[in-house]
Amino acid sequence: MKKSTMTLLSALLVAPMMTLAGSMTSEAPDNAEVYFVQPSDGAMVGQTVKVVFGLRNMGVAPAGVDKKNTGHHHLLIDTDVPADLSKPLPATEKIKHFGGGQTETEIELAPGTHTLQLLLGNHAHVPHSTPVVSEKITITVK
Repeated sequence: MKKSTMTLLSALLVAPMMTLAGSMTSEAPDNAEVYFVQPSDGAMVGQTVKVVFGLRNMGVAPAGVDKKNTGHHHLLIDTDVPADLSKPLPATEKIKHFGGGQTETEIELAPGTHTLQLLLGNHAHVPHSTPVVSEKITITVK
């Protein structure tokens, strides 16, 4: 195939993907805030930990529901916020998805010190263009 034909085909394939990636991001209000209702920073807890998520100035909507000023929770356990926030968050042992719109959960943690952080994702599990992320808290499991 000629080089110009390959270039044209590449452009035709890449353009829709770039449009799709651009459409996956959402804006959040400047005053949006996600936080932990429970546990509190520095808490001593049992191995079954009840975690309650708080959200101000936005609403909760399940994954797949594209509604302005909404999102769903992701719980980061013993990890940092991913460096690339333009892509959907992976579902791992360290990044728990609550795509059903859940606002609380119970997790099992081994004894020791652990960090927890919340990151709001939009309908496509992508963090908002200005990420809505909580402070990282530290808990100790007995």
